[in-house]
Amino acid sequence: MAALGANLAIAASKFVAFAFSGSSSMLAEGVHSLADSGNQFLLLIGGKKAQREATPQHPFGYGRERFIYAFLVSIVLFSIGGMFAIYEGYEKIAHPHELKNWYWPVGVLLFAVIAEGFSFRTAIKESNELRGKLSWAQFIRRAKAPELPVVLLEDFGALIGLVLALLGVGLAVLTGDGVWDGIGTVCIGVLLVLIALVLAAETKSLLLGEAAGADVVKRIESATVDGDTVTGVIHMRTLHLGPEELLVAAKIAVQHDDTAAEVAQAIDAAEARIRAAVPIARVIYLEPDIYSEAEAVKGPDREATPGGPTPHATGH
Repeated sequence: MAALGANLAIAASKFVAFAFSGSSSMLAEGVHSLADSGNQFLLLIGGKKAQREATPQHPFGYGRERFIYAFLVSIVLFSIGGMFAIYEGYEKIAHPHELKNWYWPVGVLLFAVIAEGFSFRTAIKESNELRGKLSWAQFIRRAKAPELPVVLLEDFGALIGLVLALLGVGLAVLTGDGVWDGIGTVCIGVLLVLIALVLAAETKSLLLGEAAGADVVKRIESATVDGDTVTGVIHMRTLHLGPEELLVAAKIAVQHDDTAAEVAQAIDAAEARIRAAVPIARVIYLEPDIYSEAEAVKGPDREATPGGPTPHATGH
């Protein structure tokens, strides 16, 4: 919401500055801020749609709506903004003209730096609560909630874009050559396209389905085993159904002389321990089996195609 409010105000001011100065950098930055506003709006829609209850047709719910809308943000809006800026910059380089009323774009750009800085600071504050000891690159790569990485990259790119626009406008004013304004515009477009590619790669990975992090997997394994009825985890797979929804499927080792009632009770207790250790584990499937080292080595897909890849197995 902070990013949306900031970008709407910035977009309006940039278009006003473009109208008074004719600066292509200001037009590109105006489209950039308008695209960013659309980004935040799409993320809000995705978050709302993801809250819908599961249905028979979609039994695992709609958590991935957030991934889909983040992917739309990265592909459609960033690419449109980037390609438009590159085209506008090319036109300005091919047909340069002197800037009019240069103080309009300079004043608006300085205002935009302050507003984007506020939005960026908010995104950093929210992200710090989640990233722990991860570096910023690791956080963007591993985050399961797409909103914060998107806003972080948006705001970071916006601040760099504003600096590029200031350089382009400043050089155009100092030299009297509008080509510099066009060069600054092209640089803004290239920056947007690069950010779009990074976000597309990350959100594509989420759409394909990512497993839980290594630390989460360890917590689930520890919570599953009670050392009595459940003696180990033979195989386990996890899948994020959404940023705060995790599917856990595991084959667990039980004692060979346990009764069905004892095994059922142990499974219920293991599920409760898993949910207590990892609250986002919403869907849990535990299959009891007698541990066999030979079967564990085969991996979770015992009927895999001969000669095909064998998934990694965890035997205890």
